[in-house]
Amino acid sequence: MIPRRQTRQVFVRGVPIGGDAPVSIQSMTKTDTADIEATARQIRALATAGCEIVRVAVPTLVAAKALPEIRREANKVPLVADIHFHPQFALAAIEAGFDKIRWNPGNIRDTRRVQEVVARARERRIPIRIGVNGGSLDPECEAAHPGDLVEAIVQSALKSVRLLEGFGFHDIVISLKSSDVLQMLAAYRRMAHRCDYPFHLGVTEAGLLEASTVKSSIGIGALLAEGIGDTIRVSITGDPVDEVTVAQRILSSLELRRFETNVIACPSCGRCEIDVVGIAQQVRDRLTALSAAEPRALELTVAVMGCVVNGPGESEHADVGVAGGGGVGVIYRKGRQVRRVPEAEMVDALLDEVRALLSESQPAAV
Repeated sequence: MIPRRQTRQVFVRGVPIGGDAPVSIQSMTKTDTADIEATARQIRALATAGCEIVRVAVPTLVAAKALPEIRREANKVPLVADIHFHPQFALAAIEAGFDKIRWNPGNIRDTRRVQEVVARARERRIPIRIGVNGGSLDPECEAAHPGDLVEAIVQSALKSVRLLEGFGFHDIVISLKSSDVLQMLAAYRRMAHRCDYPFHLGVTEAGLLEASTVKSSIGIGALLAEGIGDTIRVSITGDPVDEVTVAQRILSSLELRRFETNVIACPSCGRCEIDVVGIAQQVRDRLTALSAAEPRALELTVAVMGCVVNGPGESEHADVGVAGGGGVGVIYRKGRQVRRVPEAEMVDALLDEVRALLSESQPAAV
């Protein structure tokens, strides 16, 4: 297990952030918040996909007025109100029953209004995320560090932290996002030594699916591998459900959480004699279905290999594996060959071996 940075813990409804809690997954609706039906529908779709906290933009008075009904329509999902420029919308979100407030200190600087929001949040035990964005910083901090944007990002967050602490408020989460992966990495690493508040990780404005997957996997993944980060959002220009999928795979790759069985498959080459892509997809889909009924399948590693060159060696590191070629599928368990079957039967045989393994490792009844 990766040693985690020790932080305070806050709760967004029933979801803990920081402390010894698992890294949680967040996303954000892409609908017009004033469209209550569309927004609630997208919140439910995100929750079904595995999103644990959903953020909703509150840019207008009409959007603010929609929040109570959105809360009722999505009453089981922890919701965050995303506030820019207008602290009064944060108050509206709190009254509507939202579970967390996010604001950017670069565009909310009315101390009196901030104190009012903090007082109300404290009453309701609602945490506040100080969400700094490299493109929207506290003007004084930006002016004080003209040659060091990373320090300007960090100081923008620290200034807001000190403000909230001055009001006796400590249910704080911090994010230090940038569209530049290296800036984002440097900002979080620098801040990690200056406070013990939990971090929300993300690369902002990361682009379309392919670009964002790469940038987010590098930025979020590198920090998580160092033990930094308590909740994450993958920002994708597109369907927010894809954000959840990529986030799950980042966490699974680092073995921080498991959302699907780990299917390893060779990339294929000129030696390949089977449809590795098609077979791997079949195996993945059938394991997904199996894990819904038997969650212990999520703990397994299953290998699909296209020839006998790498099959035995790779399968040694898998719980169950198959190597195909010459019209035959060879089934392995823990690197040991256990069956040879016709190629057309290899997927069924592989799944049978997975079920057998799960059955043999079934905990004894007490």
